[in-house]
Amino acid sequence: MTSPLRTGLIGAGIGPSLSPALHEREARELGLECRYERFDLDVLGLGPADVGGLLARTRDEGLAGVNVTHPVKQAVIAHLDELSADAAAIGAVNTVVFSGGRAVGHNTDWSGFRDGLRDGLPDAARTRVVLLGAGGAGAAVAHALLRLEVGTVAVLDTDAARARALAADLVARAGPGRAEGHPATAAAVVLAGADGLVHATPVGMAAHPGLPLPAELLRPDLWVADVVYRPLETELLRRARERGCRTLDGGRMAVGQAAEAFRLFTGLDPDPARMRRHLLELVGPGREGSRVA
Repeated sequence: MTSPLRTGLIGAGIGPSLSPALHEREARELGLECRYERFDLDVLGLGPADVGGLLARTRDEGLAGVNVTHPVKQAVIAHLDELSADAAAIGAVNTVVFSGGRAVGHNTDWSGFRDGLRDGLPDAARTRVVLLGAGGAGAAVAHALLRLEVGTVAVLDTDAARARALAADLVARAGPGRAEGHPATAAAVVLAGADGLVHATPVGMAAHPGLPLPAELLRPDLWVADVVYRPLETELLRRARERGCRTLDGGRMAVGQAAEAFRLFTGLDPDPARMRRHLLELVGPGREGSRVA
């Protein structure tokens, strides 16, 4: 009897993660037996500084690779043998593949957002896009926006220094004029004339209800994307639709990053549309909110 392919997830508080269900069912659909395991720092009594030892453990136990989430997406980098170009540019890793005795770090969050925007809003204007949130999810989204040839990415954050730091990094990579950094209080001015808004903060999750900015700033000609996927219908997206905006839910990014991680782990091509249908089954009304981060 062939042993199942083993993969997993390292992070804190990952009990509610939908990754095991998404990966294991897609594997079954493709005729592969896969066991996707949780390595929860909270359950194991470990902290971010212990990620190197936990990574070594998963490699020694024969896992093909692991996903990595909060709070160790940056901390894990010091324990890797190699980074993909995208992971190096973003400065964060969410997928580690073990191959030939080496641990190689990738970031599939950015490609998950890219694919979601292409599929969900294929004709969306991209001359000027506002990104709300300059944390880990925001950095991945910003990378995707550059790859999608957005003219200017205007970054907003409650920490103005963090917004400006991310913008400076984007300009260093993509050239003058490609990014700006602003405090969140400048939202009204920054959104004026923008084509789209991407929300990449925890606001909208069950533990952080509400709106990340005043609904009055949303115009019918503005498209709005969210990275929160539980619930799929965040307050931001509901209010945006009420005001005539086209919207993109965070489930598309969640499925896109999972599909690419699955491909890296298995070498097989998953069916993202089938994985999205599965996600919609898993995420029911009233479930606790989550964010791709």
